[in-house]
Amino acid sequence: MKVVPRVMRVASVLLAYRLDELVDAAHLFRPLKLVRPFVARPSIDVTNLSRGARLRLALTELGPIFVKAGQVLSTRRDLVPVDIADELAQLQDQVPPFPGAQARAIIEQELRAPVTSLYTSFDETPLASASIAQVHAATLQDGSAVVVKVLRPGIDKQIERDVKLLRSLGELAQRWHPNADKIRPLDVVAEVEKMLENELDLQREGASASLLRRNFESGEDLYVPAVHWDLTSARVLTLERVYGVSCDDIASIDAAGIDRKALAVKGVRLFYEQVFRDNFFHADAHPGNIWVDTSRPNDARFIALDFGIMGSLPEQDQYWLAQNFIALFERDYARIAQLHVDAGWMPSTVRIDELTAAVRTVCEPYFTRPLSQISLAELVVKLFQTARRYELTLQPQLILLQKTLLNIEGVGRMLDPEIDIWAVAHPVLRRILRERYSPRRTLRELRKHLPEWFHAAPQFPELVRNALQQIATGERRTISDPRDLEQQREEAQRTRRALAFGLLGSSLLVGSAVLWTLSPTHGAWHAAAVGVAGLIAFVAGWPRR
Repeated sequence: MKVVPRVMRVASVLLAYRLDELVDAAHLFRPLKLVRPFVARPSIDVTNLSRGARLRLALTELGPIFVKAGQVLSTRRDLVPVDIADELAQLQDQVPPFPGAQARAIIEQELRAPVTSLYTSFDETPLASASIAQVHAATLQDGSAVVVKVLRPGIDKQIERDVKLLRSLGELAQRWHPNADKIRPLDVVAEVEKMLENELDLQREGASASLLRRNFESGEDLYVPAVHWDLTSARVLTLERVYGVSCDDIASIDAAGIDRKALAVKGVRLFYEQVFRDNFFHADAHPGNIWVDTSRPNDARFIALDFGIMGSLPEQDQYWLAQNFIALFERDYARIAQLHVDAGWMPSTVRIDELTAAVRTVCEPYFTRPLSQISLAELVVKLFQTARRYELTLQPQLILLQKTLLNIEGVGRMLDPEIDIWAVAHPVLRRILRERYSPRRTLRELRKHLPEWFHAAPQFPELVRNALQQIATGERRTISDPRDLEQQREEAQRTRRALAFGLLGSSLLVGSAVLWTLSPTHGAWHAAAVGVAGLIAFVAGWPRR
């Protein structure tokens, strides 16, 4: 009941933007059409806007947490129609700033010192303001320029309240929406909650920035600002201040004399290095977070910002994904199908020939186009959508990677509309795999594990002797004959039968006792009948041998 007023507010906004058609098939929401004339109208005419544009405007009006939910939903192109996902990808959580005096108070509370002793100057007018935090310019005691990111006051409670509301709405959609099994609203809410939880810890964001900077220590292709750890806490993050232009500011990039074609190639290469070489990638790589350093026109580099959402893959998934990309580049559809099964993403009962045919059906139309016109990201999304019909199981990390691939390809084509993603990615991926799984690296990994093996080696003979002794005495049995397996199956069936009849007999005997207690005179015959039925159930379930 606590969330009912907010639910009504959400419903009124959705009706105002004529979004009831998105849930028209859900019987619960149809009566809401009757109250549409009584809700406030939007400030603009939405009659001729697409459903995606109307949803984007509605989420913006509902507030920053719903904007975050829309941003997450835009990454789920395996669940959301393309037109809606494209619109939601444009959501920007720009919100009015909170007073600089409050930011100063939060910094002093977190760092336990006056701002004047921490920074020689601190600008209370923020450089940028978002739903979770805002950024202020400052100068250190040594004259270095920095930016200070400060969490919004009370944002924890606000997020907790709005996440409860989102969860309530998700439960309603899960119960009543006819396509709930495809949309999986509760899973989407869980992703929003996890993302917000990560973004609320600025110390975690600082650690992510520090690791990414170490991975690209030279700073030649990608520059990551340094973290000032003595001025950082869970609610305050101090970073080196960097200067550049957004990677979608084509006019400024051209004015600086930068070769955009070479820059686009460098951006694609950096993505594959982050994913397959370092297994740690920037998962929110939209143009606002990826800048271009215009001070080096002859050898331009990218600048990474905002490290709240980072991704990594389990080593096994990383290997299988790389092999899938290679097979895709080489149009080996049968190998793609087999790799999906070998990776455990699909059940082993899937027919490889059917899956191969499905993959071929998706890929072949793309390969009739010039390679420069093929969208690798779009192709991967369609492959995931097709594979879901065969019970594809994807981890959230792979969905995050899919979103990043879409972002990076968008940046590459923005800088160079004619870029051949395939020609750039294929050799880079082959080189990374050659280095990652080379004999030298294998020997290095073996050397790393040798101390553990030597430490455990004295225990191996005793463990082998104990295992052999258990097998010899019958404590541990190995199934080598199919008849043994059938015998075990029959034993399990008899156990289930005995358990079921035992529970039924127990229930009937308890019922008989209750009947006798409540009516010892008139209910005696009923109690006796129920008791006899309980005894029969016991006899029926008793093991025959």
